Amino acid sequence: MSDIIKNILIVDDEENTRIGLSELLTAEGYSVCAAGDGIEALDCLQHGQYQLVITDINMPRMNGMAFLDEITRDYPDLDVIMMTAFGGVDSYVKAMNLGVYEYLHKPVKLENLRSVMRKITLEKEHASEFHNPGRPQ
Repeated sequence: MSDIIKNILIVDDEENTRIGLSELLTAEGYSVCAAGDGIEALDCLQHGQYQLVITDINMPRMNGMAFLDEITRDYPDLDVIMMTAFGGVDSYVKAMNLGVYEYLHKPVKLENLRSVMRKITLEKEHASEFHNPGRPQ
């Protein structure tokens, strides 16, 4: 587990995906909260502190793009990994323009997710070193 990423919010209307990712990431030492749609996830964000959001695109009530639009405005430093089973080029471009760190296709392979999380951690560590030169990590 990373010291940079400790708390993860998983947002997906598919219960099996939410439970599966939650269990895998919890087993790796992360604190995980799961929500079934963007509205539930916004409530989680108001009551918790997260370093990473992993969200689906296609969800009821508030889909992933609407959710992403909200969080990029209200939580600009929050890293987001978007996942979808049905995404095309248009949704990829829109997500990336809204600030998604990575866009993964379902079913998400755990090793791919780990790799993206490592990249986020390394970039945050380098940014921290750049802003705090000479400060021990």
